Amino acid sequence: MSESRRDRRGLHAVAPQGAAAEATRADPERMLRRLEWTVIRRLDGLLQGDYRTLFRSFGLDLADLREYQLHDDVRHIDWNVTARLQTPYVREFHADREVTAWFLLDLSGSLDFGSHAVRKRALSAELFAVLARLLARHGNRIGAVLYSDAVETVIPARGGRRHVLHVLDRMLRTGQARSGKETNLAALLEAAQQVVKRRSVVFLVSDFISTPGWAKGLALLARRHEVVAVRIYDPLEVELPDLGLVVMQDAETGEQLFVDTHDRGFRRRFAEAAVHRERELRAALTEAGIDCLELATGDDLAEALLRFTVLRKRRSQLAAGGGVPRTRAG
Repeated sequence: MSESRRDRRGLHAVAPQGAAAEATRADPERMLRRLEWTVIRRLDGLLQGDYRTLFRSFGLDLADLREYQLHDDVRHIDWNVTARLQTPYVREFHADREVTAWFLLDLSGSLDFGSHAVRKRALSAELFAVLARLLARHGNRIGAVLYSDAVETVIPARGGRRHVLHVLDRMLRTGQARSGKETNLAALLEAAQQVVKRRSVVFLVSDFISTPGWAKGLALLARRHEVVAVRIYDPLEVELPDLGLVVMQDAETGEQLFVDTHDRGFRRRFAEAAVHRERELRAALTEAGIDCLELATGDDLAEALLRFTVLRKRRSQLAAGGGVPRTRAG
């Protein structure tokens, strides 16, 4: 393997040989009950029961068009109609009483990595459980598309706590068998475009460690739906410490490398590759106009979601095309 390819592949989440996802051994009922008592109950107190604060701007349907008036929000101008009629027109919206939320869940091999007590796969499962339960208990419907090294399962949108448990159970059991394929998020996004017909809230939960080519599919999805990207990551994927001589294994392909992390040049190239991937991710999200919540292993989930609330409030104040806000939960 060439050195340049080694550096590029080094961006894939690598895990010690024999590492397994603890989430696959979790009991869905026990996990959800624990999160209801710890995270969800805490959010209820801090949000004073107003779950729509957390999902600000979700579930909006176009109600009407009217001429622009003084003090109207310029972000609501319909530029196509304005150009056709030569008079500024704005879009008016009304909020749906019920929201359909779809979770696009990347459960590929790279999610098995984690340098803290919690691995990325477990953090992803907990995030889904909290968001889905918050939505479902207010009468909203939850659907999911589960991806490992291919789209494995499409779970139709339904409501209720039992449905959340069903999705969580399928999520914890997905991706245990590995075929050695690298992640291709474009396939997940393409499947979502075929499945999610009605305008919905779409959460793309992934570590975004994927072969290139998914950005276009994300932009297309965002044109029709309210899309939020949730990036699950581990600090060791961003900056590699000096650990000496170690054997690393690509969690997706199973390929092993013997590397000298004491080599400053290697650590520098690893960090540069991580920065490059970060820039590509930011560019794709900015192009699509999508918010990004970043969760690191070891982060406090309740605090992360509260930061997300602030993020959603800030977004409503940003000018159109002003960039994509993001938040790190740490």
